[in-house]
Amino acid sequence: MNAEIKKTTKYVVTHLEKKHNKAEFNCGIDVLNEYLKIQASQDMKKNVAVSYVLTTEESNRVLGYYTLSSIGIMAGELPQDIIKKLPRYPILPGILIGRLARDNDCRRQEIGLYLLIDALKRSLGISTQLGSVAVIVDAKNEKVKAFYKSFGLIEFPDNNRRLFIPMGTIKKLEL
Repeated sequence: MNAEIKKTTKYVVTHLEKKHNKAEFNCGIDVLNEYLKIQASQDMKKNVAVSYVLTTEESNRVLGYYTLSSIGIMAGELPQDIIKKLPRYPILPGILIGRLARDNDCRRQEIGLYLLIDALKRSLGISTQLGSVAVIVDAKNEKVKAFYKSFGLIEFPDNNRRLFIPMGTIKKLEL
């Protein structure tokens, strides 16, 4: 495959299926590569997480992926200005983007942004059927944290690698 995917390519995001070619996927982070190739299908079968893969209309090669699952958020972990707007429950419902990665062949093509927007849109849709106050992500490193922050995600006060975006903010983004 070419080192770069053509910018005119039409992308498709769907559930991970057997037809998808995961073998060539390499994001440069072994744990994320191995998750896609070994664990993702098992997690889907066990209803632990759902994996979504990005491919093109012409190919089943995985160019990127993310996972979604539910998460309980301890209300005390959120910033006070957010807590005061929410019901006083000790645990609040959220959606976790557990993993998000793009293949190294897709550098500088905004695949990460494409995946994040798709995950946020999908999470917003889910929140109309299942209560959720925010989308949560765990940044693997400072570079990833900066990526999420550049799109308005907010650090948890006591865990600067965990970030969130309130569902109300996602609604306003007009994705």
